[in-house]
Amino acid sequence: MTITAIIEQGENGWLVGQLQEFPAVIDQGKTVEELKKNLMQGLEFYLEVQREQTAQEYEGRTFTQELLVA
Repeated sequence: MTITAIIEQGENGWLVGQLQEFPAVIDQGKTVEELKKNLMQGLEFYLEVQREQTAQEYEGRTFTQELLVA
């Protein structure tokens, strides 16, 4: 899986980025490397929240899980 960061110059010299594939993930950084690190941390947090919400939706139901690696 490829994840694309859309990067813009923000105010006061900061870079602002958003993940194209996960538009809810938005962050900032002073450098491109810092921004990319912050976006990846934001993605990890976003996915954890999604996992928790999905787990709540399936609570009390019978289901199976399969691990997919991209």
